[in-house]
Amino acid sequence: MPEMPEVETVRRSLLPLVKGKTIKKVTLWYPKIVASNHDKFVKELPGKKILDIDRYAKYLLFRLSDNLTIVSHLRMEGKYHLVDSSLTKDKHDHVEIEFTDKTALRYNDVRKFGRMELVVTGTERETTGIGKLGLEPNSPEFTVSYLVNKLHTKQKNIKNALLDQTIVAGLGNIYVDEVLWQSGIHPLSKSCKIPSKQVKILHQNINSEISQAIALRGTTVHTYLDANGDEGGFQNYLKVYGHSGESCAKCGTKLEKIKVNGRGTTFCPKCQVIYK
Repeated sequence: MPEMPEVETVRRSLLPLVKGKTIKKVTLWYPKIVASNHDKFVKELPGKKILDIDRYAKYLLFRLSDNLTIVSHLRMEGKYHLVDSSLTKDKHDHVEIEFTDKTALRYNDVRKFGRMELVVTGTERETTGIGKLGLEPNSPEFTVSYLVNKLHTKQKNIKNALLDQTIVAGLGNIYVDEVLWQSGIHPLSKSCKIPSKQVKILHQNINSEISQAIALRGTTVHTYLDANGDEGGFQNYLKVYGHSGESCAKCGTKLEKIKVNGRGTTFCPKCQVIYK
C-alpha cells in the first residue's frame, strides 16, 4: 500500500500534469471506485477546473473550482496517469476524467480497492475517513508529548499502535519496521511500557524517516509508481524491511521475521528491546 511518502510523491508528480485543466467528461468504468453518489460525481464535475492537489496522510485531495474536492485513497495499488483521451482503455483503468484539451486522467487499480468521494471543500473531516485520522509526522502538532501521551494509553503492541492511523497518520508496514529498528524497540513491545526517552527517539526517527523517504520519492518494493510512471528510490536505503535472514546493519545478528496481526514484521532480536 502506498504510504505517506509515496502519496506525497504522487501529489507532486501529478500536480503539474493536471493543474489548470478543465474537466469535459467523467466516465466510471467501475462505479464502485466512487464511494459517494455516482450520478452526482459524473454530472457535477464537467466544467470544473483543477485548482490544486493537497494531501493528508494517505489521501489525495483534488481541489476544484466551485468549492468542490475529490478525496482519493489509493489503497493497495491505485495509480493515476495522464494520457491522450483517444488512447485505448487499459483493462485496469476504472475511472476517466477527460479534459477539454483532449487529455485524460485515468485511475488504474488492479485490485479495485481504491476509493474516491466528491465533497464540498472544507468538509473532508466531517464527510470522509480523514476525520478519524491522527496527526501527520513532521506537522507542528505532532510533538513528542503527543506521541508519549497516545502510546502510554495503549495496551496494544507498538507495531499495531504505529499502524493505527488514529495515532500517527500515514505510516504503513515498511516505515514502521524501519523506525522501530532505528529506535531499538521490539515490535511486540507493549506501547504503554515504552519509556518516554525511547518514545522521544522514536518520534525523531519517524520524522526523519518520512522526510528522507519523501526526498527520495518514496519506496518501490512491489508495484508503486508515481504519476509519471517512475519508481521511488528509498527502497535502496531500507535496513530491515525485506531483509529477513540477513545481518543487522548495527550488530551483525541475523534479522528475524514474524507475523504481527497478520503483517510480516522484520526486526533484530538483539538490537530491539522488548518492553512488557
